[in-house]
Amino acid sequence: MISRIMKTLFASVLVGVIAITCSSLGAISSVGATIGVATGVLDERQAEGIRRTGELTERSFEEFTPEQEYYLGRAVSARIVAEYDFYEDEQANTYINNIGMILAYASDRPQLFADYRFQILDSDELNAFAAPSGLVFVTRGMLRLAGSEDEVASILAHEIAHIQHRHGLESIRTSRVTAALTSAALTGAQFATSSEIRELTAVFEDSIDDVTQTLFTAGYSRRSETEADVTAVEIMRRVGYDPRSLVRFLERMQDQWNPDGPGFAQTHPSPDSRINDISSEIRPGDPRETRGRTDRYHRYLGGI
Repeated sequence: MISRIMKTLFASVLVGVIAITCSSLGAISSVGATIGVATGVLDERQAEGIRRTGELTERSFEEFTPEQEYYLGRAVSARIVAEYDFYEDEQANTYINNIGMILAYASDRPQLFADYRFQILDSDELNAFAAPSGLVFVTRGMLRLAGSEDEVASILAHEIAHIQHRHGLESIRTSRVTAALTSAALTGAQFATSSEIRELTAVFEDSIDDVTQTLFTAGYSRRSETEADVTAVEIMRRVGYDPRSLVRFLERMQDQWNPDGPGFAQTHPSPDSRINDISSEIRPGDPRETRGRTDRYHRYLGGI
């Protein structure tokens, strides 16, 4: 009985150390596991599990590699594709890819593992999504609301900015840390009852659900949205698109804004608040829209 209590306490203390330490976790876990074996509190199998947990948690604080970002983005994109159909208009999709690639190359992350790609979704909903891997989706409804090529560019630049700042990865990083800590809890709970283990497993599953809700329902933080808008203005300026078009688009969106509606209304701050946040970023000498770009918008997206 005493041995069981000591093991549980040892594991609980180790989990606490892992939870509050953000560096050298692998080394701490390795030392703790070695001490546990030396004192007879843990056997080799249990110690190895704790070592692996420490390494997993330490890795969760490292930067994602381009390959990891790519495959994570594919998984996120699969969730989007499961909810929406593609708009199968080759000319329209080629058009937004041309605009998007010009903007992406002008961003601070011009190169990704598998480059940027842009796809129109066959939906009247006002929405757009940016997966971490560089996949950007925008609905027909959103493109229809835009009145010019510059306003389309403002939509795509905003999504590219989310990728540049790795806003999606920040949410996934939380998932990885939560999963690692849950694994640590399970490592220490191998002495517990089956019902307690089931409860810990449920906590792990709920943490994954929380991340999904953040990405697709709750949306990014106000800070992240403001950062994306400010970055979008700069990207557009670099290319020669009119940054005021983002303000014009948000004004048009405000006219149709329904806080209880689907799409952007569920995942973004109100357009008025976003306009206030970026108004100081607009400069008198910024590029202006041209008639030629507006005509091009109507040629390729006029029937959307």
